Amino acid sequence: MLNFYKAELVDAEAIATLINSAYRGETSRKGWTTEADILDGLRTTTSEIGKTIKRKNTFILIGVLKDTIIATMCCEWQELAGQDTVHFGMIAVKPSLQNKGYGKTLIQAAEAICLREWRVVGFHMAVISIRHELIAFYERLGYKRTGEFADFPVKSDLWQPKVEGLNLQYMAKLVEVRRLERPA
Repeated sequence: MLNFYKAELVDAEAIATLINSAYRGETSRKGWTTEADILDGLRTTTSEIGKTIKRKNTFILIGVLKDTIIATMCCEWQELAGQDTVHFGMIAVKPSLQNKGYGKTLIQAAEAICLREWRVVGFHMAVISIRHELIAFYERLGYKRTGEFADFPVKSDLWQPKVEGLNLQYMAKLVEVRRLERPA
């Protein structure tokens, strides 16, 4: 059974290693979420993860199986159009354990925690637009394409595109906001 925790600084190196192994390089090819054919380099660093863990209104959720971090994602509170929302990013599952429901369970756990703690109206994320199988996965979880796109960011110190003209497609999921009943 997968257990979920908010990451602490001591987890930063394991999280960075997991994310990089799920997104880039030959190890990532063991799973279906690889970006190895479209990007070279790293997805993140231990230092970047440490800074993210320390940020206000942000947490990294980790999924732990038998004392090992096998899944992770970043949850960042944001105000959009005057509404409380959460941006999800760096969603990763250990490549050899992908396609077993851990990603879906991770996202559902993050949604539940964010709803409980921040009472948000929705969630959003950016996905590389040519990642059709990943977009379809998020659609099965209730996320919709917003029709908005942005140029893919190039961080030459970390990653370099192998494909010209990459862009990000935004996806969002709105939730029903339930009002708490106040005693009379």
